[in-house]
Amino acid sequence: MASEPSYIDYEAFLDPSFSPASFANSLVVATNNATDTPLDLSTPLSRVLFDLQEIDTHIHTLTTKSALPLLTHTRDQTTAAGKILTQADGQIAAVSQGYERLEREVLRKWEAAEEARVATVNSLATVRLARGVARCVALGRQLDGQMVEVTGRGGLGGGEGTASPSPTGRDDTRALERAASTIVSLRRLLSDTAAGEEGYSLDRVKVVRTIKSELLIPAENLVKARAQQAINRFSITSTSNGSASTQSNYKQARDARARLVSGVNVLYLLSPLPPKQQAGQASFTPSLLLSALQSYIQTTITASLNNLSRSLTMLPTLDRTLPEISARCQDIFALEAILSTIRPPTHPSLPEPQSQTQEKENQNLLNPLLTALDTSSLPSYFWRSLASSLSPRVQEILQRGGVSARTLRSNKDKLKREIRECVLRGSQATISIGVGSGEKREAQEERKNWEREAAVMVGSVVGSL
Repeated sequence: MASEPSYIDYEAFLDPSFSPASFANSLVVATNNATDTPLDLSTPLSRVLFDLQEIDTHIHTLTTKSALPLLTHTRDQTTAAGKILTQADGQIAAVSQGYERLEREVLRKWEAAEEARVATVNSLATVRLARGVARCVALGRQLDGQMVEVTGRGGLGGGEGTASPSPTGRDDTRALERAASTIVSLRRLLSDTAAGEEGYSLDRVKVVRTIKSELLIPAENLVKARAQQAINRFSITSTSNGSASTQSNYKQARDARARLVSGVNVLYLLSPLPPKQQAGQASFTPSLLLSALQSYIQTTITASLNNLSRSLTMLPTLDRTLPEISARCQDIFALEAILSTIRPPTHPSLPEPQSQTQEKENQNLLNPLLTALDTSSLPSYFWRSLASSLSPRVQEILQRGGVSARTLRSNKDKLKREIRECVLRGSQATISIGVGSGEKREAQEERKNWEREAAVMVGSVVGSL
């Protein structure tokens, strides 16, 4: 049927770009002369009507011949669609029933489980917070009791940083260390504020904020002040002077050593920690302890410098000043001997050394001080620092002239001898230090090494003469 010849150009009509206006214009132009003023539209209209009649006849012929196949195809399609619809209705019903069952057995149970999960999470957070608050309160009560031992009176005694010792006169140095350990534990608890850590959200609890502001901070300041005071007042030689017995001197020296050890341990524990990502035994520097020890040494050097400078202007007082300077150096010597025997206390916020190198570096508390001062010996540092500061003082005395300058020049040999004896006497360990006989022999064997410090001291005074 499609192959029957036809003068109608079906391809032109089926072309997607077919334009009725262009087709009509082409018919009018084809059936009329362009010079004619009145256009004859009957001819192109007849052509269009004839084409429509031909197309209608062609459609009628095709539908008449193919009516039975078309109806059969339509019936088959309708039957197939009905079957598909029936099957689809069954599947849709099954899916709907399955969804209802899932909603009933899963979704509603999940909603109930989600509510239970949220309640459990909140309960767990509450329990963790309660445990943190309970531990904080327990540490606070423990610290308050320890501060009673330290101050000898109820609580912190108004929070004074330099509270006086207990009325009984008992200076419990171990109480300071226990209080410092509790302060470190409490401070660590309050600093672990990340999610999941023990101190998370503790700062939102009023009682914790009260413990921190009214107990922890004043207690830390007081313990620091007591520890720094123990270091600043350390003296071994002063306990050996006077008419007291040897046993009494030994007891006083032992107490002075105990106070120093306690102060050193306390300041080590209370020194600021490095950032968490760099925390480690090897990277930890006890800045608070080193600052106190350096301050003690610098104060000793300054006092010795002032006394010796004053004595050089009034030479008769030199016989009393040089033994005092020797005694101060013996205190420095005793400080070095004691620090060399003190191992770093166990810090709850620092890991244990992981290697022998780290353990060797941290075997005592003298090494960090020597590293900070860039010296190999504290007595050597004392004499060399004193000599470097003394030389300008001597030159100033000589520039002023007068009786003091003439007296110095006339007693040049005496100054050499007495200053040398002062250095050698000050660089020896006293009996009350408590070092072993082997260390005494080692100090005697190194006597020749102190000759260099003696020469430096003598040169700082006599060199300008």
